[in-house]
Amino acid sequence: MDHRLDKSSSAVVKPASDFDVDSGSEEIIDHAAETKLLAKLDLALVPIIMLVYLSCFLDRSNIGNVKTAGMPKDIGASTQQFATAVSIFYATYVTSETPWAILLKKLTPRVVMTGLCIVWSLTTIFSGFITSVGGLYASRLILGACEGGLFPALNVYLTMVYKREEMAKRVSYLFVCTALAGAFGGLMAYGLLQMDGIGGYAGWRWVYIIEGIFSILIAILVWFGLPNDPNNAYFLNAEDKRLMQIRARQRAAYMGSEDFSWDEVKIALCDPKVWLSGGIQFMQDILLYGFSTFLPSICKGLGYSTLQSQYLTIPVYIVAALSFLTLAFVSDRLTLRSPFIALANVFGLVGYIILLRTNLPVGVRFFATFMCAIAVYTGPGLNIAWLNVNQAPQYRRATAIGLQQTIGNTAGIVAGQIYRTAPYKLGNAFSLGAVVCAQVLIATKYLYIRRLTAEKKKIASELKPEYRKVTTGDRALDFDYHL
Repeated sequence: MDHRLDKSSSAVVKPASDFDVDSGSEEIIDHAAETKLLAKLDLALVPIIMLVYLSCFLDRSNIGNVKTAGMPKDIGASTQQFATAVSIFYATYVTSETPWAILLKKLTPRVVMTGLCIVWSLTTIFSGFITSVGGLYASRLILGACEGGLFPALNVYLTMVYKREEMAKRVSYLFVCTALAGAFGGLMAYGLLQMDGIGGYAGWRWVYIIEGIFSILIAILVWFGLPNDPNNAYFLNAEDKRLMQIRARQRAAYMGSEDFSWDEVKIALCDPKVWLSGGIQFMQDILLYGFSTFLPSICKGLGYSTLQSQYLTIPVYIVAALSFLTLAFVSDRLTLRSPFIALANVFGLVGYIILLRTNLPVGVRFFATFMCAIAVYTGPGLNIAWLNVNQAPQYRRATAIGLQQTIGNTAGIVAGQIYRTAPYKLGNAFSLGAVVCAQVLIATKYLYIRRLTAEKKKIASELKPEYRKVTTGDRALDFDYHL
């Protein structure tokens, strides 16, 4: 990372490679002092990070809210054209992730996040004035190109603040935001759609305009609230800053050298764990992007009115957020990932089967959306954590996460095409199949990691000679994999 000056401090940001790794790994921080420091960091940084991600997901998924309010009819979009508008967002989203990740080395995360937030906020506001399918296509492409840079920026920022064992909990907050964005979006849409006709604008136009203005306010908060150098943040005292320097050296011991290595990239690209994780993410993201975008349409397809289909999504998303937080917390405590992803998917299996039974009472099928929501949000979040804790050093991990996210995000293209007309049998059946495939891949990856762990134990106890070509990073004998 480049040396940068924080606006709130004259301190220079040091790259991890500048820290003495050996001394950092030997220094010990008082547990109570570190706990207090983490609480201060969480209180100052996490709400802002969550708000910007909520804003991002809100502006991405509100197309599902405006669909039920008549937007396709007003701009003359056919069912296929609307599905294309949903899908093309992910074309620029996926292709922009890597360029933005590279630019993060030249620009600070705060500058990138603020700039992207401003552009996608303005795009959302202007979406309230589109009059044709072409305008909708253009706005979705711009949104995708901007929002594709946010997750890499947030990941980089979190690694500047937190250690390996602290990351999963903070990343889980981002996925809670995807569920909260759905609840917040449903609540806002319910209120804003009642502005239909004010100023001569349809209610769905006000949804875009007001939500875009809300995102502009978040961009201002990001600029003034996120310090460029967390080690010398404006809210830290002298002792806190000293502890942050020690933590930076300790993180460097885990992250490894920041010097780019093609060997590490090659190792990650040839790692079966990464490809299995990418496959799981693809299947889970089919659920995530389909459900988060089309839940209002699914509810309306059950027979509810336009306004009812907005506010009925709120409790569904709240259950999704609470269930994910609970499972992520227990997963962290037990350092187990796969059993909880698989458990959440069982709820999804039952939920999608019920949704496919169109002869069942409406209330029963609406209850099924709660069951689906548990799988929809838990799977992607825990799968990222599962890969993140099982990859080292830095560039091997970065390549693995980048590849996983690229594979996973292409699922958005699929999700846009499978939910077309009520009662959405194609979308629900396809999602059911994705859950089944995910379960198979989860079991396969679990067994593969168990085999790797068993081999390490045999080599360490000299029951088997060392035969592996790669013995560094996560392949080291003392690196413990999480199942």
